[in-house]
Amino acid sequence: MTATSIGERHSVAEDNLTPSDSAILIVLMAEARPMLNTELKSRYRIDVVKQRREKLNRLQLVHSERSGPTYVHELDDKGWMRVHEDLDVSSPKARAIGGALAAVHLNLRDRVLPRTEYHNLAEMFSRTDIAPPEPRSSLELRLRNAYAALATGPRAWVALARLRPFFEDVPRAEADGALRRLARAPDVNLAPEDNQKALTDADRAAAIHLGGQDKHLLAIGV
Repeated sequence: MTATSIGERHSVAEDNLTPSDSAILIVLMAEARPMLNTELKSRYRIDVVKQRREKLNRLQLVHSERSGPTYVHELDDKGWMRVHEDLDVSSPKARAIGGALAAVHLNLRDRVLPRTEYHNLAEMFSRTDIAPPEPRSSLELRLRNAYAALATGPRAWVALARLRPFFEDVPRAEADGALRRLARAPDVNLAPEDNQKALTDADRAAAIHLGGQDKHLLAIGV
């Protein structure tokens, strides 16, 4: 067997997506936004482990970047097209994936597509400028997941200065608004740092003014 044929066989094997690979693509397509790995785990029980992340990145289906102690993933242009191809229920790939994928396709075609400006799924998934605004509720969920990634346990205090880097893609006013909404939840507490002399410039810059005070710390948990 020649080196070329070995390389071709290896390439074909890499291109074969497992059900777990396909699940990652479908979730990222449905959310249509960057998602933290911690959020994928808590919300969908999907863990994009190193080997799977590197495979999807190498195939240019998913773009991943480090965000603090975890990674943030977003469906790449080729990923959108790949999902669209797999959602073609007349194809052998879709039949292999099964009825669940067909159900997603029908839901998108019959319920989602009529509420958009597109004429078909191919047109919708071939768009490269898709950047829908992030729903407010998802920002609050991202805050909870970012907190979970940083906290040593429930109700542990996490400095907002450590939390802010997770939201560099979000305008400051939107992130602050999500923090204020989150603070209304019964399991959430925002508090000032007791030792004001211990505050760094980063702590002061990350603080949110709430209830007449600058709050520097976040705790979540009953």
